[in-house]
Amino acid sequence: MKHESAENHVTGRAVYTDELRVPVGLLRLYPVQAPHAHARILALDIATAAAMEGVHAVLTAADVPGVNDTGPILHDEPLIPTDQVRYHGQAVAWVAAEDGTMARAAAQRVQVVYQALPAILGIEAAEAAASFHLPPAKVERGDVAGALAAAPHRISGEVRCGAQDHFYLETHASWVEIDGDGLVHVTASTQHPSETQAMVAHVLGLPSHRVVCRCLRMGGGFGGKETQANAFAALCALAAQRTGRPVAIQLPRSLDMQLTGKRHPFRGRFEVGFDADGLLLAMDVDLVADGGWSCDLSPPVLMRAMVHVDNAYYCPHVRVTGRIAKTHSTSHTAFRGFGGPQGMLVGEEIIDRVARHLGLPPELVRARNFYRPGRTPDRNHTHYGQPVVDNHLDALWAQAHADAEYACRRIEVDAFNAAHASRKRGLAITPVKFGISFNKTEYNQAGALVLVYRDGSIQLNHGGTEMGQGLHTKMIGVAARTLGVDPARIRVMATSTDKVPNTSATAASSGSDLNGQAVRAACLTLIARLTPVAAGLLGCAQEDVRFRDDGACASATTGRTRGEAAPAVGFAELVQAAYDARISLSATGYYRTPAIHWDAAAGRGHPFYYFAYGAAVAEVEVCVHTGVHRLLRVDLLHDVGDSLNENIDRGQIEGGFVQGLGWLTCEEVVWGADGRLLTDAPSTYKIPTVADVPRDFRLRLFQRPAAASTDVVFGSKGVGEPPLMLALAVREALRDAVAACGSGGIVELASPATPEAVLRAIRAQRARLASAAPQPPAAPPSPRERGEDTEALT
Repeated sequence: MKHESAENHVTGRAVYTDELRVPVGLLRLYPVQAPHAHARILALDIATAAAMEGVHAVLTAADVPGVNDTGPILHDEPLIPTDQVRYHGQAVAWVAAEDGTMARAAAQRVQVVYQALPAILGIEAAEAAASFHLPPAKVERGDVAGALAAAPHRISGEVRCGAQDHFYLETHASWVEIDGDGLVHVTASTQHPSETQAMVAHVLGLPSHRVVCRCLRMGGGFGGKETQANAFAALCALAAQRTGRPVAIQLPRSLDMQLTGKRHPFRGRFEVGFDADGLLLAMDVDLVADGGWSCDLSPPVLMRAMVHVDNAYYCPHVRVTGRIAKTHSTSHTAFRGFGGPQGMLVGEEIIDRVARHLGLPPELVRARNFYRPGRTPDRNHTHYGQPVVDNHLDALWAQAHADAEYACRRIEVDAFNAAHASRKRGLAITPVKFGISFNKTEYNQAGALVLVYRDGSIQLNHGGTEMGQGLHTKMIGVAARTLGVDPARIRVMATSTDKVPNTSATAASSGSDLNGQAVRAACLTLIARLTPVAAGLLGCAQEDVRFRDDGACASATTGRTRGEAAPAVGFAELVQAAYDARISLSATGYYRTPAIHWDAAAGRGHPFYYFAYGAAVAEVEVCVHTGVHRLLRVDLLHDVGDSLNENIDRGQIEGGFVQGLGWLTCEEVVWGADGRLLTDAPSTYKIPTVADVPRDFRLRLFQRPAAASTDVVFGSKGVGEPPLMLALAVREALRDAVAACGSGGIVELASPATPEAVLRAIRAQRARLASAAPQPPAAPPSPRERGEDTEALT
């Protein structure tokens, strides 16, 4: 099956939130933004703006009839601030006007008096001020202090990774209309319609059954619309309630970048003990995430980073401590990988430093430290107590080596570097082990509603949202495969809270796992109802009925001679017969992920149903004079289980890798000294382009050697997030190229590894090389240097 919206995407017919039916009298919103990162609001005068032509309302905190909050965890996010500004550009009021131009003009006429306050900008400033969200978190196993003290080798270090803007093609958009019965209709570009519904109700002071939230499709989300869509929908609803008119918002790109959170910047400090073979013995890791001004989803993001520091590597003694810095910047939020990439970057930094400290090939040290079952002591349990189920790391690693011809290319790269002074190449291979499930156990559930009509056509409703990733296409495939019908019979409906309630966010790479099982459960209920009807039409026993080929038939061995065709009935005929027999043709389905649990206080449990595995080989070339680099070739090998749709999975792997490439090499988010976002447009914020993707881009899907031990829908695996971490191979290849400019030893490389960062690393390597070079013998001291009287000597 091709993507269900593919033709509409490429022809421009795909309809997004702001392109749906425009209600008569639609108003537009625009913010009044603060020019300080931290300030006290002393006075707010809206009279002039409110009197302007076309303006229907200027919303302030005083207009909120319910609870002025949209925080998903700590309830620390006022929708409109009452007394303080907490990040540069924060909206202190919103203007609702006839069009966006009028709203913007009026916003500029709102008079606000501020008292500037000291701003906490960055992790170090937060540490100095002891400004943190929540107490520290800890995950620990073994005797870390004792193992470090006894280790033959010990090193310590620090690594940082920057923020990343989601840069979805469709910016945040919502519109709200309140009908004559007072029902609030919300149409939003949101990954979590049920939470958007709840937040709108919360702000308006209504029960949830008075609000319906609908999402047709999103033009990208990547986690940025998991919680942060809620505020914009709530603002539209507040304005609609206040004015009695439908209200919409679609943020311009610059506003979207200024008002919304990013991927969390992280700082990791570590001390690691290891032996002469590079085997890890003990790790003590301290992680600090910059959470921004409010908590948002920072606690689960931090925890996922803490449980992914290990990546694919076993260490018997581990302590990971995590804190969330409270700073005066936008509230950082979910982003593809949800903390996993930051944690795994720290883990790869540790492995590379261990290897270079010992003078060993990094790929050798990586393989030596893999989780492996059946060893003594048990090397297949994570530092948080979960077994690494269905561990295919060794087989996948060996295939990745062979497919990419790694050994031969290693020789070729070394020869190239020996022959070229101005250009250096780097080659690296890195693994991925990524846990699949929500950190929050209660989110691991889903529902579906399947409606079959008398003509055999089918409406499919499920709780997941479509953001281009192909979830709807996969759900059509699951339903068609379970019912045995032609996919053309099935229409996926817009995700809506009045069809499937209490849904979880489409996130955590679990959209297909959760919703697929719920859809399958609903279809199996229908199969159970249709089976007796089919048996009667076919004249066979119920256990001999098979649903396939767009209908039902008797099994091949049912009372027939060889060569006799199996009796069959078409799906539409079967459905009509079921209707005539007064059998229900609609069914709900429900699923909850089994066997998962997590004790956050203890830092122990089984938080993931299974792991997705992968490996990547990357080859880069670097100009040693400028740091400019290009990716020459990449070989990806990824485990998607038994794919629900191979083309869609391939697209997700390629797209995830390129987004990771951007985070690690070119997407640099920069704030000014006053806290203002300086990279708020495509002209200043560089996302990867087609020119950054290598011409030689190879991808293979890993065929696992044995059936999975977990029951995922049709044996598939989540594929949304894990491929992003495959891009870590590019960072390590850049490090390898930088190392070729020196004489060995640890290579410190900033993230993102922009050309400037690479050039700084090259200069550091060359400075170290120069300082290690033997110096020529010193010239004998002159008479003046000996302190002699030169005039007397003359």
